[in-house]
Amino acid sequence: MKIAVGLPAYNEEKNIASILTKLENVADILIVCDDGSHDLTGKIASKMGATVITHEKNRGYGAAIQSLFLKSKELDVDVLVTFDADGQHDVKDIQKVVSPISEKKADLVIGSRFLNDSQDNIPSYRKTGIKIITKLTNTTLNENIKDSQSGFRAYSKEVLSKIIPTDDGMGISSEILIKTSNNDFKIAEVPINISYEGDTSTHHPVSHGMSVTLSTLKFISIEHPLRFYGIPGIGFLIIGLIFTVFTLQLFSETREIVTNVSLLAIGTIIFGTMLLMTSIILYSIANLVRERN
Repeated sequence: MKIAVGLPAYNEEKNIASILTKLENVADILIVCDDGSHDLTGKIASKMGATVITHEKNRGYGAAIQSLFLKSKELDVDVLVTFDADGQHDVKDIQKVVSPISEKKADLVIGSRFLNDSQDNIPSYRKTGIKIITKLTNTTLNENIKDSQSGFRAYSKEVLSKIIPTDDGMGISSEILIKTSNNDFKIAEVPINISYEGDTSTHHPVSHGMSVTLSTLKFISIEHPLRFYGIPGIGFLIIGLIFTVFTLQLFSETREIVTNVSLLAIGTIIFGTMLLMTSIILYSIANLVRERN
């Protein structure tokens, strides 16, 4: 089994050499995506024998993962393990995420921070954000996962060949899970250890959380339009009908139309109808695209 470890890296010259040294004994191929670094990240990785993909400018975490997927398919690897270049992950855990794939028990394996005591090391604001986004992602999955945002993952050759990620940002983590589940691939989780010494994140927690949440909602709306638009649409229609009945009742009793209530009834019915029509149109378009692919 040919195992590749892929590292998205941005200005990681302080860490990249030591991490690649540790990875040499556990991977057949080392791939580094130098995502527009301004330091020596790419040169160091290249001198250490890694296959280096260079982005001329910083395009984002998602774009780096896309490049790692493409290179892994080009190199015909059996398993791609994505591994952070900032020193948070433990090399010893690579075998844990690879084993379920090698044993044919899973197609995508997540190294989860919420299956052991590692969650105790996660800053509270991150823990809260991860859990919220994970619950949102779980609404579209066949499995109930604990950590949708972990970047420590293993992908089988089948997933690499079938799934085409598109998000350039951090929303790619949820995007891949949604697409993997929709293609009936098996997703599994294993516990990993992680270090947050020095808080290595370069993203502002609020803007980062909002970006990931919006990206996740975008992919949910694309992949499950009937659920995303249709259910709220039915809800608004029901509310509109209730206000309509209330308006008619008031009219029968007073012979006067209560403007505020009647406008609310009309508005919610129109909005609910628009949401339902949107869900049907997007569902039809999505199915047409899937059939042609």
